[in-house]
Amino acid sequence: MLQLLSVFANVLAPVFIILAIAYVATQRLGLEGRTLSRIAYYVLTPAFVFNVIGTARIEAALATRMVTFITLVYVGSVVIAFAIARLLRRDRKMVAAYMMIAAFGNVGNFGLPIAQFAQGSQALLPATVYFLANLVFAFVLCVMLANSGRGTVVQALARVARTPALIALIPALVVNAAGVQLPSFAARSVELLAAAMIAIMLIALGAQFANAGIPRLGFDMLVAAGIRLIGGPLLAFALVGLFDLPPLERNVGILQASMPAAVLVSIIAVENDVMPEFVTATVLFSNLASIITLSLVLAAL
Repeated sequence: MLQLLSVFANVLAPVFIILAIAYVATQRLGLEGRTLSRIAYYVLTPAFVFNVIGTARIEAALATRMVTFITLVYVGSVVIAFAIARLLRRDRKMVAAYMMIAAFGNVGNFGLPIAQFAQGSQALLPATVYFLANLVFAFVLCVMLANSGRGTVVQALARVARTPALIALIPALVVNAAGVQLPSFAARSVELLAAAMIAIMLIALGAQFANAGIPRLGFDMLVAAGIRLIGGPLLAFALVGLFDLPPLERNVGILQASMPAAVLVSIIAVENDVMPEFVTATVLFSNLASIITLSLVLAAL
């Protein structure tokens, strides 16, 4: 019990304190979560990816094992979600909602700061690799599920290609491979924007929670959130030994596999009318419930 309290106080409490401040500020000041999210999504996240990947030193073989590991964990979560939803005889849209929630972890808003607090600043590189891997997989799958039956595989791939974080990845890899040194004014501008990302993402998440309201618990919400919060870490612990990852990459990978559902899932659900109220409520609930599950995962690590 003391270990769990220590983990919560040192790793999770700072994240939830910022969320609480953003929640109160939104109610008092009328902050718009969508504006903050768009700033983080279109400006700060690309700068962060460019800053981290552009200067990273990571072996291609290790990066491949990391990407394969995290993708396999999320694929397994989606398969479990599909099987359970079908066993419960849910309709097509609810099955898609289950799978979308399982596929898309909050590896950005939650995963990056928690990995940093738990494992130190050196954890940001592997956490970013896992973040990008899940972003690609989840975005393709969620858009395809949201548009299932409409023949939109090409549309899904096109939307992924336009993701700002992935667009920033290409020049970052070029700069890294070529050993290019950016001019001081450019490098410092990118560093300042990158440093602001985590705080703004947490504030945006708190604002979105304030605007969404407190969710009402339901059976499907508990099951879908449980698949993400319990199935993810169990699969990660079961599979990580197959990939011979160093301790840091192992621990960060398990953490990223244990994250609650991402806010982007609710955005995709709203835009495509896939059980939007259910998905949004489940995303909110899973992030709140992750106080317990992430404390257990961190203690196990």
